[in-house]
Amino acid sequence: MGKRLYKSNKDKMLDGVCGGIGEYFGMDPTLVRLAWVLFCALGGSGANAYLLAAIIIPRRPEGF
Repeated sequence: MGKRLYKSNKDKMLDGVCGGIGEYFGMDPTLVRLAWVLFCALGGSGANAYLLAAIIIPRRPEGF
């Protein structure tokens, strides 16, 4: 089974989307959050993308 994208259970501020993306790509979740803020500020599409990601990306199963 390959690498899967999950919302983070331990590194989350709202719903764990940025923490999960940071874990998946091996980068600091703070940088992901800053990028998300820039997307929101530059056109507002970042808020819609975050909401969609929060709905679509599954929560990490317990024990992982």
